[in-house]
Amino acid sequence: MIVEGKKIGDFGSGRILREPDESERRLAQSASAASNGGAHTVKLTIPAKAEYITLVRLALSGLSTFRPLSEEVLGDLKLAVTEACSNSVRHAYRDGREGSVDVVYELHPDRLVVEVCDDGTGFTAADAVEIGDLGLTEGGLGIAIIRELADELELGPGESGKGSRLRFVKFIQE
Repeated sequence: MIVEGKKIGDFGSGRILREPDESERRLAQSASAASNGGAHTVKLTIPAKAEYITLVRLALSGLSTFRPLSEEVLGDLKLAVTEACSNSVRHAYRDGREGSVDVVYELHPDRLVVEVCDDGTGFTAADAVEIGDLGLTEGGLGIAIIRELADELELGPGESGKGSRLRFVKFIQE
């Protein structure tokens, strides 16, 4: 796992290499805030396996220590990020190859931005289910759930043109 650019654990083997010390945490927080217009940023890379999605949810809970979130908002965000990661785990690597899922959280004073990317098979805009479509089927509700919980949603190919990128924003009230 990468936290603020420092490798602290190898979750593929299930062992923690080491925890960052307090000075590393402060340095990472100040570097992140300075380079992101005051945002706290957490970056995770997990194996594309369902059992690792819990780590993504835990990171979100940890991030809420910088900006307290109501239980309802935190629950909605956990559901949305779980759906986004589940889509990557389920669909990106259907061909059986190993892969990973990258998750980036940016916590700004007024919003949380979440980006979930993979380098799997990707999807087209036609693959994304629209709310209100008559064709909602089992397994096709993840995007609809995220769209309902988030204030903004972007779907598309990954940065390199392959894989997929899902980005959502939730505005946070004082």
